[in-house]
This record gives sequence, structure tokens and C-alpha cells, in this order.
Amino acid sequence: DVYKRQAQACDAIMAVRVMGTPRMLREIVNFGSLIQSHALSFFYLASPDFLLGMESDPLKRNIFGLLESHPQVAKDGVRLRKFGQEVIERLAGRRLHPTWIVAGGVASPLSDVLRQQILGEIPEIKKLNRRNLDWFKRTLDDFQDEIRSFANFPSHHLALVAEDGDFELYRGVLRIVDQNGNKVQEDFRREVYRDVIGEAVEPWTYMKFPYYKPLGYPEGMYRVGSVSRLIASDRMGTKEAEQELTEFRERDLTSGFYNHYARLIECMYAVERIEELLNDPKILDKRVFARASANNEEGIGVTEAPRGTLIHHYKIDEQGRIAWANLVVATTHNNLAMNRGVLQVARRYVDSANLTEGMLNRVEAVIRTFDPCLSCSTHNQGSLALHVELVDADGKILDEARR
Repeated sequence: DVYKRQAQACDAIMAVRVMGTPRMLREIVNFGSLIQSHALSFFYLASPDFLLGMESDPLKRNIFGLLESHPQVAKDGVRLRKFGQEVIERLAGRRLHPTWIVAGGVASPLSDVLRQQILGEIPEIKKLNRRNLDWFKRTLDDFQDEIRSFANFPSHHLALVAEDGDFELYRGVLRIVDQNGNKVQEDFRREVYRDVIGEAVEPWTYMKFPYYKPLGYPEGMYRVGSVSRLIASDRMGTKEAEQELTEFRERDLTSGFYNHYARLIECMYAVERIEELLNDPKILDKRVFARASANNEEGIGVTEAPRGTLIHHYKIDEQGRIAWANLVVATTHNNLAMNRGVLQVARRYVDSANLTEGMLNRVEAVIRTFDPCLSCSTHNQGSLALHVELVDADGKILDEARR
């Protein structure tokens, strides 16, 4: 995701607006990134909680345990992630950190052979998406307690939307809404994000705490991510995803638990849009790169990554080197909400002087609803970089646990 934000910010520095075929190709790679990331989050990290139980054996509560008990779900997760990764690889040359998206466009056009390969797999992936979205919706009633306690509180939401208000991941205007989808101010462009979003700091962490400036800190807490995008958008714009959005909005969406649900809808949308873009005759155009040099002293890139809104803001020196940068990433946007969500889960499930496995897993599980970058960068099989202390009113440590 980083390279897409970097390229967009550098487009602005070069005063180049990437449109037409190169924008379409960038969008397809963005959709592939969203699919593979959502598949990892939902199937690998979260679905063992749903299908094996929040308090099940942690040695089994993983993708391998899922493969034994629910082989079709596990295989679907692996297949969906593979599809997303291959979309990236077929267009950009490699799955991780490709250099194909560059300032001014993309490095090479799409061949018809690769286009047909991706199109040939889409019917299977659509069927897979439908199967898993349907079973997850059927299980939601089994998790009412988690829905009530997993970051379940009113908040504002920030997301990118198209100029006409449609769902958008790549380029558009920024929108802030309340939990019911009502706009709290007029949509604004990326160039003025610092007039709307403040960034507080605390002495006990390196992470910033973004907030909505009109409400101040910390009252201006807001969220980003899948639920935020679906709440903020007027329409999805594709047939199946639009139908699912209507059903999704019938629920009270204050709980962070619904991010899992929203991710499956977004995967459905992403596959539909990939199909639409690949069937556009312009997708095979060979003109995919514009050459230019630095024409502006600064540039701002804003897009939607799988985890939420990403802002990259660069300023350059006279030699064109980046001299200043400010990044506001999805995990940072969600910082206030994640902290409040952990507190809510702890208040609900800690009811003794001892920490239990079920309680610790729910602390992890509420973080998984946000899917922060931290969970992917620090976890390994069977453990998480987690240290929990249970402290009484006098500051005495009653119990502690490490993962």
C-alpha cells in the first residue's frame, strides 16, 4: 500500500494527474491488495475465533486447526488470498513491494494474456466470496456478546469517497460522518487535511493520536477502515456489493465487530470492479506513463488501504529530495478507538483477580477487528507480542500474562 501513496504524492509534486489506463491499472492492483489483506485478516486471523470458539485451545485456534475442522473455509481463505496476490504479481511483477507503480503512472502496460488469466478465475472467486459471506451472516447471532463489547460506542468515521459520493478506494474527497452516515461537515480535499485532522501525542507511546479538530482532543475520536467506508459512501456501484450494502445498513453499526462483515462485502466489490476494469477495451492501452520533473514543492497522496485511510504528505528541497514528510496511516487514525475498545472489552470480561485465556483472546480479538499494522508485523504462530497486567485500585499487580 505504501508505494501507491508515495506515487500519488509524487504525482502531485510533478503536477501530473494520472488518469485513464494507468489509473485503471493502479486501481486493479489496489483491489488485489485489498483482497489478499482482507483474506489474511478474516480467514487466517479472525475466523478461528468464529468457528472454533473464543475460548478454544490456542494451539488449535489458527488456520491449521481450521483446516482440520472446517477445511472448505480454510481452503477458501487460502484461495482468495492467492488470487489477490496473483493479481498484484501479474500486473506489477511481484507480490511484495513491487516498483511497478511509479510517479507519473505505471512502469509497463498489461498484456492480453495476463488479462485473460485473471478474468478466467473471476467466476470461481465470486462463488467463493458469496459462499463465505453467506455463512458469516448466518453466524452473527452467535456473537451478540462480542458485538456489544468489541469497540461498541458511537464515533465519527473518516473515509475517501468519489466526488459523487460513491464508494472509492483510490482517489476522491475525504468525508467525515457520524455513526449513522450523516455528514458532519462538507467533504474536503486532501490538500486541507491538516485543517480538519489534528495529531496529538502522548509521552508513553510513539504513536500519534489523530482527532477531528472541531471536537478537540480526545473528544474528536474517529475511525477508519471497512465499516467506515461503507457507512460514509452513498453507494457501492456494483450489483452484488450494492445489494449487500443495503442489508448491511439495516444493522446498528456502532460495533467494531462488523469490520469482519464489511471486509467480505469489500472483497465482493473488489472482484466485481476488477472484472469491469479488465473488460474495458482501454485497459490494454500502451500509454501508461507520463514523464515530468518536480513542479511543486510539496505533494499529498490519500487513498484507502485495506485497513483504512492513508495520508502521505511530502515536501522536497531544491534538488528534488524529500526534505519533510508526514504520514497518517490507518492504524494511527484508529489509535483512540482501539484503546477505548480494549478498555471496553476488559471491563466486560475481567471479573476476577485472574486473567483467563478467554479474556486474553478477546483483548486480541477486539484489536483484530481493526486489523492494525502491528498485528501483522509482530505476530508469529501461536503467539502475539502482548503483555497484560491486572492491577487493583491501589496499583498492586494481581496477575499478569505474556503472549
